[in-house]
Amino acid sequence: MTKLQSTAATALEDVLRDGMTLAVGGFGLSGIPADLIEAVRDSGAKDLTVVSNNMGLDGKGLGILIDAGQVRKVIASYVGENKLFAEQYLAGRLEVEFTPQGTLAERLRAGGAGIPAFYTRTGVGTLVAEGKPHEVFDGETYVRERAIRADVALVHAHTADTDGNLIYRYTARNFNPVVATAGLLTIAEAEVIVEPGNLDPNHIVTPGVYVQRLVQARDRVKDIEQRTVRPASRRTAAEAVPA
Repeated sequence: MTKLQSTAATALEDVLRDGMTLAVGGFGLSGIPADLIEAVRDSGAKDLTVVSNNMGLDGKGLGILIDAGQVRKVIASYVGENKLFAEQYLAGRLEVEFTPQGTLAERLRAGGAGIPAFYTRTGVGTLVAEGKPHEVFDGETYVRERAIRADVALVHAHTADTDGNLIYRYTARNFNPVVATAGLLTIAEAEVIVEPGNLDPNHIVTPGVYVQRLVQARDRVKDIEQRTVRPASRRTAAEAVPA
């Protein structure tokens, strides 16, 4: 049975509900499942808990869910690029659970691996460790962190086959692989979709067993949070010639 769905909205229409937890791949605006995020917005689902490295920008990426007032809680490592996020948080309308970036990645990975909790030194003695169990190993204090298991995981891949095997490209291979394993239901969007047997098994990052649904990603301009380039006048002739 094919995992390929006709649209992002179709892939999500019978699974989204108010109050659910979504884990979303990507890093800011890099490698995010933009089509699936827009489909979540269009669904009107609210009181969502969103687990992601950060919440994008105002009006872009996961920021569109903040704009729409659909998010109740965020579990993230960084949120500094989104002004509306800050306003809602300071007004008490948005709950935030800050998690160190490496710890967040491991919480997702552990969730996908069936590990309920783990110990880490990161955060010991800070606010992120308050109220959590501590243990001493080899003379060092560690804090216990719970794994994350999301109701639905949304990821973006560059190439997939219709069995759901995924290959990521460049910076999209950030949080997407661990998010893909952490969902009770995982939906992937991919830029290129091929028939089974056309992917080199050595290049597959996420095996299709983790992916239940797949959609073709729309061709779009990929946003960059902060584009910094040298003025053209300062480039040498050699730099100006394409490789």
